[in-house]
Amino acid sequence: MYRQVFSEKGRLDRRSPVPLYYQLKEIFRSWIISGEFGENGRFPSESELQERFGVSRMTVRRALSELVNEGFLIREQGRGSFVVRPRVQDQLRRLTSFTEDMQLRGLATESRILDFRLVHDEEVARKMEIPQDEELVQLRRLRLVEGEAIAIQNAFIRHRFCPGILERGLLEGSLYKTLEESYGLRLGRAIQTVEAKPADEYEARLLALEIGQPVLVLERLTFLADGNPIEYVRSIYHGDRYRFTVELVR
Repeated sequence: MYRQVFSEKGRLDRRSPVPLYYQLKEIFRSWIISGEFGENGRFPSESELQERFGVSRMTVRRALSELVNEGFLIREQGRGSFVVRPRVQDQLRRLTSFTEDMQLRGLATESRILDFRLVHDEEVARKMEIPQDEELVQLRRLRLVEGEAIAIQNAFIRHRFCPGILERGLLEGSLYKTLEESYGLRLGRAIQTVEAKPADEYEARLLALEIGQPVLVLERLTFLADGNPIEYVRSIYHGDRYRFTVELVR
């Protein structure tokens, strides 16, 4: 298999100002993304790659190390390098729920409710620009994809728009489906931000990470079609298993 892959893909341009290790990294990444080695497949050894490209062991090792740092490979002592499961990808173009996103990709999802209660939260109320004493529904969930913990979602919904939701529960486990079908609400748009931060002890425990490992923080303020704010959610995503993409049009 290696001989076939090598013969079809990847040439180094030794006249290019781009460093050889970086060129190698991009070639290796293209192999991984195209599925040449499959999920958890063994990647070629350093010696095989060194012989194929005619570069030093140090150059190959640096390229592989960068891919390990970027979450494409893992290295096991005495066994070699292995391809990591592909990240779940979310395209930030449509206002969809987590469940809808995963269903579109044909992935099995599961939610574990960690907290579901009525609260007052002045900070959230300020973000939503609503009265600070307004009652909110707090819904904190651990979201799993194919049995693996991917995200912790902490949502706050204005109770006045969905009275009795604690007793009714969620329709098919989806908050947005419940709001739309059980309460007749029409969701319109959302403002969303994404940033990185180190995982704290609680987040690391739920997402099976090391404390301090990077996670992605997504904050979303959702509005109804009539312009009323309805939801504020702060989600913590497993940084090694999730990727956000945005399409930009001029």
